[in-house]
Amino acid sequence: MSDRTEDFDFHLPETLIAQEPARPRESARLLDVPLHGPFIDRHVSDLPSLLQPQDLLVANDTAVIRAQLQAMRGEAHIGITLDRILPDTSWHVLLRNAKRVRVGDILTFANTPHTATVTAREEGGGGVLRFSAEGEAFDAFLRHVGALALPPYIHRPHGPTAQDALDYATIFAEHKGAVAAPTAGLHFTPALLNAIDDTGASRCTLTLHVGAGTFLPVRDNDISKHHMHAERGIITPETAERINAVRKAGGRIIAVGTTSLRLLESAADAHGVVHPFNAETSIFIRPGYRFRAVDMLMTNFHLPRSTLFMLVSAFAGQNRMRLAYEHAVQNGYRFYSYGDACLLRCAHSIHTPKPETGVPS
Repeated sequence: MSDRTEDFDFHLPETLIAQEPARPRESARLLDVPLHGPFIDRHVSDLPSLLQPQDLLVANDTAVIRAQLQAMRGEAHIGITLDRILPDTSWHVLLRNAKRVRVGDILTFANTPHTATVTAREEGGGGVLRFSAEGEAFDAFLRHVGALALPPYIHRPHGPTAQDALDYATIFAEHKGAVAAPTAGLHFTPALLNAIDDTGASRCTLTLHVGAGTFLPVRDNDISKHHMHAERGIITPETAERINAVRKAGGRIIAVGTTSLRLLESAADAHGVVHPFNAETSIFIRPGYRFRAVDMLMTNFHLPRSTLFMLVSAFAGQNRMRLAYEHAVQNGYRFYSYGDACLLRCAHSIHTPKPETGVPS
């Protein structure tokens, strides 16, 4: 177990950073990472063959909003990335050129009468804005002036394209509020869901609105000093009951993406029982953590030195994930949001591992 950020670094050739998704989506590669033995090169379309009838897949149904805005304070250009909506309907945001902004300032936007008032400033470029539009009017405002906040490693010199608006959305998307897509969900199509349903495995969704903090690097070499940005999550009583029933019956809980996993772990008690949840979570999962709610994780390949690489290292084992990522690089897997995926088993759980019977090699 390490608390040093440098121990979560690895070399990644820039040529392996995906600039667009696989087409069709389920043709993306899937690195199957058992707890022991060799890694298995598969495709996402093989996922149904790895499932058992009692399994439950849990996906994130958040929908991405046009969170990138350009505003003016007088003659100064101010960049805004929406982070998360607050209980009073104001927005926590990340600001560029933040030194030009003061509490009480009114920001304007081109070609719209709507404005935003700065109600708070934070160190590091964070702040709180209250927009003059709310509800449906705010949705229309974002459609008019906003742009997708694509990750910086997806190169779009002229901004996100119309194709990105289609590609950067999951089949599960239902509840608007995310700045970034829960990218493991990008691999799923109606055909793949039908094939999963045919196995007898079941599916459900929860909601975690992914915030702008997901793009922020870990700056301190002591990871224990890293501060996670809060994100809003919702697990309904019905979903919590279903998850607990599957585990009680001996089924496996399979999280589709790290966002689903983080919310499940936030809602689980010390005995692994998942409770209804409607709050913010800033859970930071790193090696040493014992998982309470999740048996398997399907996730994309993450950035070096990132909190998400720390999370998967906690889940499947730090040495195991270092070897898995070395295999992925050597075999040309595509990385990050539009890239390929891996399927991981939990190595550090409060529960007894469930056997994988009937899984083909």
